[in-house]
Amino acid sequence: MPLDLKKINAGKITRLIQPRDIFAALPDKPWPRLRPEQGEVLKSWFDRRTDRDLVIKLNTGSGKTLVGLLTAQSSLNEGVGPAVYLVPDTFLIKQVVAAATEVGITVTEDPTDQRFLSNKAILIATFHRLINGQSTFGVRGYKEVIPLGVIIVDDAHAALAAARNQFSAILSRSDTGYQELLELFAHDLKHQSPKGYSDLAAGDYSAPLRVPPKAIVDRASATLEILRKYKNDKKLRSFYFSWPFVADHISLSVITFTRGSVEIKLPCPHVDLVPSFALADRRIYLTATLDDEGVLVTELGARPDDVRRPITPERASDLGDRLILAPLSINPNLSETLVRKMAREFADGVCKEGENAATCTPINVVVLVPSDKAAAYWEPYANQILHVTDMAPTIDKLSDGEHVGLVVLVNKYDGVDLPHSACRLLIIDGIPAALGPSDQREAAALIGSRTFEARKVQRIEQGMGRGIRDVEDYCAVLLMTRDAALTLRSEKLRSLYSPATRAQIELSEMVSEQIENEGLGEIRKALNVFLQRDEEWVGTSRAALADVEYEKEGRISEISVARRRAFDKSIAGDIDAAVTVLRSGIDSISDDLEKGWHLEELASYQQLIEPLAAQKTLSAARGLNSGTLKPYVSPPKKAIKGPALQGTSAAEYLAATYSDANTLRLGFGSIFDNISWGLEETASLAEEQFRLLGLHLGFSSIRPEKDYNDGGPDNLWRLSPNVDAVIELKTEVNRNDTSIIKSEAGQLLHSLEWSVQHHPEATKRIPVLVHPGKSLHEKAQLPVDTRIITPQDLEGFRDHVIAFANTLASAKSWTNAHAVTDALKTFKLISDQVITVHSSRLLT
Repeated sequence: MPLDLKKINAGKITRLIQPRDIFAALPDKPWPRLRPEQGEVLKSWFDRRTDRDLVIKLNTGSGKTLVGLLTAQSSLNEGVGPAVYLVPDTFLIKQVVAAATEVGITVTEDPTDQRFLSNKAILIATFHRLINGQSTFGVRGYKEVIPLGVIIVDDAHAALAAARNQFSAILSRSDTGYQELLELFAHDLKHQSPKGYSDLAAGDYSAPLRVPPKAIVDRASATLEILRKYKNDKKLRSFYFSWPFVADHISLSVITFTRGSVEIKLPCPHVDLVPSFALADRRIYLTATLDDEGVLVTELGARPDDVRRPITPERASDLGDRLILAPLSINPNLSETLVRKMAREFADGVCKEGENAATCTPINVVVLVPSDKAAAYWEPYANQILHVTDMAPTIDKLSDGEHVGLVVLVNKYDGVDLPHSACRLLIIDGIPAALGPSDQREAAALIGSRTFEARKVQRIEQGMGRGIRDVEDYCAVLLMTRDAALTLRSEKLRSLYSPATRAQIELSEMVSEQIENEGLGEIRKALNVFLQRDEEWVGTSRAALADVEYEKEGRISEISVARRRAFDKSIAGDIDAAVTVLRSGIDSISDDLEKGWHLEELASYQQLIEPLAAQKTLSAARGLNSGTLKPYVSPPKKAIKGPALQGTSAAEYLAATYSDANTLRLGFGSIFDNISWGLEETASLAEEQFRLLGLHLGFSSIRPEKDYNDGGPDNLWRLSPNVDAVIELKTEVNRNDTSIIKSEAGQLLHSLEWSVQHHPEATKRIPVLVHPGKSLHEKAQLPVDTRIITPQDLEGFRDHVIAFANTLASAKSWTNAHAVTDALKTFKLISDQVITVHSSRLLT
């Protein structure tokens, strides 16, 4: 029998504990040595390996997977096991298994595999498989626990999203329990929003509505009786697998309704119920883009002192080359259609303007979009439009070096590796919206806060990272939307990117400045310089990254730690301590929106011991952030003053908001970009855009339905001291028959009545309905003077507003009240024309 030297070597490998030594001894590794940055972080990890929670930060494409596998193998060799390597989804299991097989590290996908249980193999699994209320690894009080020694959490940001989902028990509208809970809390939901509750009851779209803490505490027993009937129903998967995480603490739960579902969750994930995770000796979080390590504390119970010092290489120059451009930032008047056409031409090898045949090597172009609706704009140009369920074969072709052309990936911004020729041009066309009920509500409440902006930037950066896999790789990146473009131009938003990405953005912005306000041809030339690897560019790019360092201190806010400690104390039964700890954390917050949001959480704890104090806290929260819960005693309504001089008001607002011409153009454009038709989850965002539009045009602009609890309109513009535009938005309507139905008409009529009652100083009111149709259903009634803003009207409105912005930007006159007034008049945006010119009459 021939000698098998690998078997001889294997015995030695199992005795080595230094990760670099383990790698050196692997018999099948395809390359002789680790990259310098891998060696640096592995040494640092080994020195700190007894800390329970460690964050390893490596730029995208720097070999995080191998680092994670080697830390797991080192732990096993040291006797710390079993070892689990967790990934966000099943697609990534294949990638990690392939990476382990490539270097000769033993792995398995079967949790019953004796090699895993005996510390001879690393289990590769999804985060969901470990963290669920029926976990194979055990749940305290429900199932026998399998102890784990080391857990590697890959793509930590995705694990955090999974944690939020896994610890949320959800019933869909079609489930009986949804209707029972809706009836149980009907009175309280009506108090929060009469219109919102009416929509929920009718099955129409409504912004997410949270049940107030008082109602949950008062009816905790009734809630439990409703929900426990469904705890063993395996058909209700989103409920069955999460129910154990909330069952024992219903009085502390956050219950949020949308038209499609009701979500029951606790203020923080109850990770202690999964002892295999909570008690693991070592938990290692791998990430490239995590901006706030504090969320690991809040969501996963990580030790603050451990994650406060992330493990990083000495330099952040371990990143593939990228040119990052935003065409609409370079020239806000560029046609998005022409940008898409240009992308198609690069995929076909037509790289010069005006050519009809390929003169360059065709490249693979990958486009990331958040939804099928966004993907539809790419249909004329795409070779394939793919989803996570069907993309694997095409990703394999791309990774194998095949030329596929232009590929659109729907809602897949992380967890896909596209090395080298798999993707030379990456386009990000939109940012995913929050999906869960409470996440949607939080996003709406925190628009404009640092937390909201940081999450947006993180999603963009995750998407950017798809196209580079190592320091020798290169990929051009185009950001299509104005929202994304603003993250490159704004110094405040740019600071939210990781250091290496920020350095590449700053270098790319120098390119953008040279071609500012030029046509698409100049952008095409810049892309060609990059893609054809111009030596001067390559040298300049490498120099830009050469001295960039990772941030040595993790960002852990006091509120992140306070929220977790308060939750842990409440679970232990010490509610007084929970209130004290959380209040102290809230006192450290300077941003009013975020402070108001967290005061709402404080009220949930107070309701258990100080009901009157809870109502005062909600009132304070409401004063800081109108997206929070309404107290049972309504705050006084604010007086609205109409602009006596619209141009002066607009100039003052624009001067305070914009510092340069292109940012002003992008800001105006992003308002309309964020008004979508036919998408439920974007309706609240559209309402906010109408509020902002009113302010940009110099009007007093509020959202009464959001701000108060008595059924006001979605928006109210005080056009002049005695004229109001009462605006209801129905942008979410998505049905074949676009006629205005009875309930929609009824809401506008009710809003008019509200305006008469609460703002009697207005002597004239213009009823406005933003709706896809302008005909009235036979059972519906509206005032004859109602104005309808249809998609076509909104497009014309947009044209005039953008022309207004361009005029001010070109003359740099947006701070001059006289110039602003003249432009308002020129484009029919003055108070007595803005509605009538940009809307339609009802069809009769």
